[in-house]
Amino acid sequence: MKIETVTVKVLPDGRLDTRNAAAYLGLSEKTLAMARSNGTGPRFVKRGRIFYFKEDLDAWVNAHGRMQSTAQAQQATGHAA
Repeated sequence: MKIETVTVKVLPDGRLDTRNAAAYLGLSEKTLAMARSNGTGPRFVKRGRIFYFKEDLDAWVNAHGRMQSTAQAQQATGHAA
């Protein structure tokens, strides 16, 4: 298993911009933007630009716990295949 190191910039107050939030989550910026648009993404603030707080990103990742199948994940999030 290869471990990849990702460097993200976190502002002093704990905010990350979209690029850094996506890198932190291991998602593309487009995927994160679509989740935000759908209302299925992590909490964010808009202050001229979109920002995410690290604790909200962590909470979103851990919201439904770990899954053993995509069917289980779809059921937990209420999305059909």
